[in-house]
Order: sequence, then C-alpha cells, then structure tokens
Amino acid sequence: MNLRDAVGLTDSSLWLAVRGLQLLLLGIAGYAVATLNFGLVVNAVLPLLVTLTPEFVAWRYDHTMSGGLALWIATAAFLHSIGALGPYKWVGWYDQVTHTLSATLVAGVGYALVQALDESSDAVDFPPKFRFLFIVLFVVAFGVVWEIAEFASGGLASLVGGQAVLAQYGMSDIVLDLVFNGLGAVAVALWGTGYFDGVATVLSRGIAGVFGRQES
Repeated sequence: MNLRDAVGLTDSSLWLAVRGLQLLLLGIAGYAVATLNFGLVVNAVLPLLVTLTPEFVAWRYDHTMSGGLALWIATAAFLHSIGALGPYKWVGWYDQVTHTLSATLVAGVGYALVQALDESSDAVDFPPKFRFLFIVLFVVAFGVVWEIAEFASGGLASLVGGQAVLAQYGMSDIVLDLVFNGLGAVAVALWGTGYFDGVATVLSRGIAGVFGRQES
C-alpha cells in the first residue's frame, strides 16, 4: 500500500477535490462579475479554464488524466486566482509559492514535448542530460515571457486606466520569480517526469498522426 492509499486519497477523492476547487473558482468569477472587477474576472476565468485541461484532453485525445495530475493543475490555478484577491500583495512569499508550483507544470509540459518527439521518431534519441537541460531552459523561457506579459499588462493599464490584470512588483520580484521557476523546473526534471508520461504519449500520437512516424 502506498502513502496515497494509506491516507484514503483514492483517484475518485482526488477528482472530488478538483471539482471543489473548480466550484470555488466559479464563485470567485461570479464575485468578480458582481463587483465589476475586470482584472479579477480574468484571474478567475482563465484559471478555471486551465482546470478543464483534463476534460479537454479526454475529449480531444481520448486520454484520462490521473486524479493526482488533475489536482496538481487545479491547485496551481486556484492558488493564482486566490493570490489576485490580495495575498500577492499581503504575503511576501505567496508569489514564490505560486510561481514554483506553476513552474512544475510548465516543466512537465516541456518534458512531455521532448519525450513525445523522442517517442514519435526513431531518428532522434534525446539523452537524459539533454532532457534535463531542455526542461530547465523551457521553464526559464516561459518565465521570461510571463514577466514580459506582466510588464505589458502594467503598461496597458497605465495607458487606458484601471488595474493591471497581471501584477508586477519590480526587479527584485522578477529575480525571485525566475529563481523559484528554476527550482520548480529542477524538481520535476529530477523527480517528477513520470507524472507526465501519459501526456507525452498523447502528444507523440498527435505528432505521429500529423507527420507520420519517422524511422531511422
């Protein structure tokens, strides 16, 4: 018996937790609409859509994600939405927690991409060191794009008025965000890639379907 089973965390209970987080996000979105808070609407609706990723994958690719991975996605999305309510400003370390958790998911996507390319073609073979480096660089690149988006959001808000959809707190915040993004990437690259093997298989089928499996 593993730890998850020992504490009663069955797959159905994990999915129940996912549904609970989705309902809470829906409640936040409703509150944002009622108070005409456009920034909060975006920071509630988009995370809610992210939590529907497992449903999209099941519909589009006929693949059922595990409850653990679905809860992982939902938790990251939910914590970001809660942060938009105030913790990003009130709690100094909250931003780093959300960045680390989100970075682990981005790292998982990076791993799934490189693994899918490997599985879909016999002409390439990516060694473990390359996979590790790719995952870390993938997360770093995504983090840089995110920070640029935060700056753009602030600039747009200053031009048209209103509150920025994505908050930005200066250079020290950028550095901390990128550092914790890197920590999340390294954690997945070292210990968490197995959680994304199913996603990699789905992607490899898609790649093979588009280009055909390449034989060496």
